[in-house]
Amino acid sequence: GTHVFTPKQALERRGTNKRFFINFHIVRDHRKSAVMAEAHQAVAFQFTITPEGIDLQLSYQALNQIYLSGVRSWKKRVSRMRNRVIKGVYPASPSSWLFVAIGILATMYMQSDPSMGLIDKIQQHLPLSLHMSLSAQGQTMVSALVFSTLLWLSLILALRFCLKLLLSYHQWMFEQHGRVSNTTKVWVTLVRLFSRQKPLLYSYQTSLPHLPVPAIKDTLNRHLESVRPLLTDPQFKRMADLAAEFELSLGNRLQRYLKLKALWATNYVSDWWEEYIYLRGRGPIMVNSNYYGMDFLYVTPTSVQAARAGNTITALLLYRRKVNREELTPSRVPGTVIPLCAAQCERMFNTTRTPGAETDVLQHWQDSEFVAVYHRGRYFRLWVYQAGRLLTPREIEYQIQRILDDPSPPFPGEEKLGALTAGDRIPWAQIRKQYFSCGLNKRSLDIIERAAFFVTLDDEEQGMRGGDPAGNLDRYAKSLLHGKCYDRWFDKSFSIVIYKNGKNGLNAEHSWADAPTVAHLWEYTLATDAFQLGYTEDGHCKGEVESSLLPPQRLVWDIPSEVQAQVCSSLAVAQALADDVDCHVFPFRDFGKGRIKKCRISPDAFIQISLQLAYYRDRGGFCLTYEASMTRLFREGRTETVRSCSSESSAFVKALEDGETEEQCRRLFRLASEKHQNLYRMAMTGAGIDRHLFCLYVLSEPWRLSTSQTPVQQMELFDLKNNPEFISLGGGFGPVADDGYGVSYIIVGEDMINFHVSSKYSCSETDSHRFGAQITKALQDIMTLLSADTKRSSSSKSVAQPQAKKLL
Repeated sequence: GTHVFTPKQALERRGTNKRFFINFHIVRDHRKSAVMAEAHQAVAFQFTITPEGIDLQLSYQALNQIYLSGVRSWKKRVSRMRNRVIKGVYPASPSSWLFVAIGILATMYMQSDPSMGLIDKIQQHLPLSLHMSLSAQGQTMVSALVFSTLLWLSLILALRFCLKLLLSYHQWMFEQHGRVSNTTKVWVTLVRLFSRQKPLLYSYQTSLPHLPVPAIKDTLNRHLESVRPLLTDPQFKRMADLAAEFELSLGNRLQRYLKLKALWATNYVSDWWEEYIYLRGRGPIMVNSNYYGMDFLYVTPTSVQAARAGNTITALLLYRRKVNREELTPSRVPGTVIPLCAAQCERMFNTTRTPGAETDVLQHWQDSEFVAVYHRGRYFRLWVYQAGRLLTPREIEYQIQRILDDPSPPFPGEEKLGALTAGDRIPWAQIRKQYFSCGLNKRSLDIIERAAFFVTLDDEEQGMRGGDPAGNLDRYAKSLLHGKCYDRWFDKSFSIVIYKNGKNGLNAEHSWADAPTVAHLWEYTLATDAFQLGYTEDGHCKGEVESSLLPPQRLVWDIPSEVQAQVCSSLAVAQALADDVDCHVFPFRDFGKGRIKKCRISPDAFIQISLQLAYYRDRGGFCLTYEASMTRLFREGRTETVRSCSSESSAFVKALEDGETEEQCRRLFRLASEKHQNLYRMAMTGAGIDRHLFCLYVLSEPWRLSTSQTPVQQMELFDLKNNPEFISLGGGFGPVADDGYGVSYIIVGEDMINFHVSSKYSCSETDSHRFGAQITKALQDIMTLLSADTKRSSSSKSVAQPQAKKLL
């Protein structure tokens, strides 16, 4: 029963004895109580107008919250400034200035001038005020310190330049086992020397080399080589003629523009890749772009939904703290000290993709003290900081339980509002501009978009359980990939899903980062949840709950019929897309990388060639195949394509299917493995095909077989020897082509490989379960072939093995 007065009405009623608040919110009656409750929680003071005058009421608790929040903000600013200094002088340290200054002063004390007259010149140009206030000895001291600082900065620039030169050397990746050149040996020693100083997360960024622009002739030759097994002789001749014509005409002009861009851009590919491949896409990002990550395969740490949410949210925020403080160790090439670019970590949290008419935009905020939560059609803001401190897992569990117990119904149009982020981008952009640019809707939308991340409390149970574990795994994958098409906020950098039975998972937007960056975050989250934070015996989070916690805040919406109509339209588009996705997840337990490596074969090459064999058996031919490789050896690098369908792999598959001798098949397999490894190394070192062609505005045909390996980057966090049941399922993505397959795999430990296969029901030629069976059969057949010659293969030195782990 709160009455809302205009300022004029309030002034007219000053003469009455009734006390009242002046409130400037104009809202509909059925939303008034929610708005008022949130407003009263948020304000630090209120005032009332009475016949006696104005009565000001201060909320000291709210003022204390503001003060402590400000202290936290200033601490973060100071930390950022300190980190800027530390990484600004890397590979030196700030304390090294002191050694340089002491060295210069000591040399001068011995009546020697290490500056060869520069200190005297500096002294002559000191400000007049210093000449007046300092003695001659004091002026000399100041001049010596200025010279020391300049010398120190020059040495830092020289060291950084040397480090960049060292990190530009990639020949070590191509050297064979037992044949390491003297150049590489010297290089290894120098890299170790430069890596002795403990780096921050972004310390290497300015020392990483820029991605080189390959020669156009080399790229076209590699392109022709990659399509040779897919074309007939007349088709290949026409392709070669087109390539030659392109090189002599338009290609050379575009190449000059590209080299010009490479001179001033940090990375000549990444900005265009982000915009034109991701942000300019006008179709749904759900399924087509977003990807997912799964929970442990065999273990669910607790069956209490609120408790799992409490630990998961806490672990994610602890990771964010490490990112903000740059306490994470920079990612490296596995088994080496070679750093990888960490730029993708910058937009991991507090980030959302906002729709536009022609292109979307990534928005990032420096900080956020809350997360957005969705449950049973209602949106909440959950504050995760109080009085400048992060809430404990038990307190977050308590707050999540409050949301689960909240009986209030959704506002009209609220329940399926998230479908706008799942449908086509242009309608969402138009609706957002017209109905979410002011008032209640803007305020609530801002909370979701500015949140650290998005949380869905799902009413379903998921995981490998019950009488149909294989089918349940497939349903689990589909749930994480698209859910109900309205209970995720697909525009957020990532959303986590907590199921009713305690299982969890993640859905990530693709434009801001690639899967390895998100996988690193998710590995840390799962390990911290299970092994660091832990649970009580009854499955609840550890810790105590402070009694003064404010309840989570309901977001308030005013959704008109026009918006509700568009929600239904977007939901229909998204639902049709979701219903068409055929997901199949299966763990392959016959063998893993341990047995593959005993055959002296790269596990990735083994799997990729097996996929070629499986596809040939499934479709009766070969196709242009995409395997994602990283280019993070370079600054702001993202990915490059390894075209893993090669003439060598095709020759092996045909020989095996045509019944050639085992010896011949083994020989062809090793040639195919060597070729694949070489293609992978070339892609990693900037000599790929597709990113260069992309920047030259040359388009390739659709990838009917799109593959990606999810790397395990922090195996030390899990200790699979003592905890073998804590095996990660990895994650997956939707098919890239309507008539193709999407295949993601993760090599877990020594004895398991988990596969995620996706395709579309609407294509009569694809079937994820059938292709999964073909993958299993191909892996088994190739291992049987190699096992017959294990002894010979174990002593063979024909396979080029990079020396990263041994040397670095």
